[in-house]
Amino acid sequence: MVSALVFVRGRVQGVGFRWWTRARALELGLVGHARNLPDGRVEVNAQGPEDAVSALIELLGEEQSLRSRPGHVSGITVQWHQPTADLVGFRER
Repeated sequence: MVSALVFVRGRVQGVGFRWWTRARALELGLVGHARNLPDGRVEVNAQGPEDAVSALIELLGEEQSLRSRPGHVSGITVQWHQPTADLVGFRER
């Protein structure tokens, strides 16, 4: 189990990006959240098996989305953390 905090930059608010992220995370069996930040970025907290978290990070950062990702991502920053036991489900905040 791993946990990643991903900050996504670009035109990612008000376009369905959090909903899309939640759907992909649930498909991959991840727990966590996606939420808008005041500076226009989206914060994604994803926890689960390392290969699934890495797959989500790859989907979030694709230069040209092959999975119909809404909006436009200009870059991502990933911070790795220790997983926590209290996360359940994947929420849009």
